Amino acid sequence: MPTEDLVVERDGAVVTVTFDRPHRRNAFTTPMYEGLRALAEEIREDPVVRVLVLQGAGGAFAAGNDIGEFAAMTTGAEAVAYEARVQALLTALSRLPQVTIAKIDGLCVGGGLAVATCCDLRVATVHSRFGYPIARTLGNALSRPLLERCVHVFGESMARQMLLTSRLVDAERAYAVGALLAVTPTREGLDAEVGSTIDGLLRAAPLTLQATKTQLGSITASPLLTDPQARAADDALLESVYGSPGFREGVRAFLAKETPQFAQVAWAAREDEA
Repeated sequence: MPTEDLVVERDGAVVTVTFDRPHRRNAFTTPMYEGLRALAEEIREDPVVRVLVLQGAGGAFAAGNDIGEFAAMTTGAEAVAYEARVQALLTALSRLPQVTIAKIDGLCVGGGLAVATCCDLRVATVHSRFGYPIARTLGNALSRPLLERCVHVFGESMARQMLLTSRLVDAERAYAVGALLAVTPTREGLDAEVGSTIDGLLRAAPLTLQATKTQLGSITASPLLTDPQARAADDALLESVYGSPGFREGVRAFLAKETPQFAQVAWAAREDEA
């Protein structure tokens, strides 16, 4: 793999990937995204592999993206290009013929939640939390395909709650709306539940699972993946957000471990325009 932050284990028909940046709560870096995409392309054509499990080390699934990478960006267009690279991995993940499982123990937010919602199944410990608190942290926005996946998995009402209030959703609420296959009280229980699920998948008819995934994929695929005009409109919207003073303030405050002053920055920007 291209990065040491991804640990890949193969056990017969099962491939397990561990996000291994516990000191950063497994926040994704560009090499991690590229490594995951390379792995997805590799196992896609492997007839032996039937299940892919994604998990995080150290008590978190993944706490978003490495914000340090945003600090070097000077234009909204750079951030849009970054989002496109992330989307390439998420598309490759969602199109795998193998069944994908997000094994979640702890925080699952931002980019971590994006990856989890692109998996077929999600299993979590009871203390896990989910969300996109970006309106109070970075001041960025989700691409439409990511938002669509959130709506498909959690439902529109909960997606609105997540994004508009920046509140995290606990595992019991996520399970209640069908976003999780199961919730377990302990990590040991999580291991057992995922193991049992894998056993059932390996006993199932492979072509039935693959056909079902193909059909579901065609139903839920984002129109932006095939509509250049719609994609351009969404890119323009994202560029306006990522290129704003508010986003620069969000990144600055995050790295400085301060509370972002979005209202003051927005007011100052309006004064400058006047």
